[in-house]
Amino acid sequence: MPEAHPADPAEQVIAGRIAAFNRSEFAQLLGMKITRAYDGYARVVMDCCGKKNPNDVAHGGAICSLADQAFGIAANCAGIDRVAVSVHIQYISPATGPLVAIANRVADNGRYSTFRIMIYEGERIIAEFDGVAIQVNPPRV
Repeated sequence: MPEAHPADPAEQVIAGRIAAFNRSEFAQLLGMKITRAYDGYARVVMDCCGKKNPNDVAHGGAICSLADQAFGIAANCAGIDRVAVSVHIQYISPATGPLVAIANRVADNGRYSTFRIMIYEGERIIAEFDGVAIQVNPPRV
């Protein structure tokens, strides 16, 4: 019988952070779910149902919140605590269905990290979100 090996500690940290972000009140309120994340990357999904504005399209605040959730987990899932210092969102097209936010770290100087988050409805780009995060503590080991 093969010997059981404990899970990689780094993977355990990431799994714990994903679970915490998915359990957060705001994520549950908006129905956001992290489907994949690792240091510098995240994929988060959310349906527009119940989050539409009077024009019957996804509310900009819901889209921005989805992007911010992806930004947050991509910046914080690997044992380093970071907080946002600046964000910018550009809305490109209205949306009515399921959305996917893909976050990628595009720069990191050790203290500040820059992320680009693209929000899609299918193949169509809905919005672009850029965020800068600052490290607030030394890495946990």
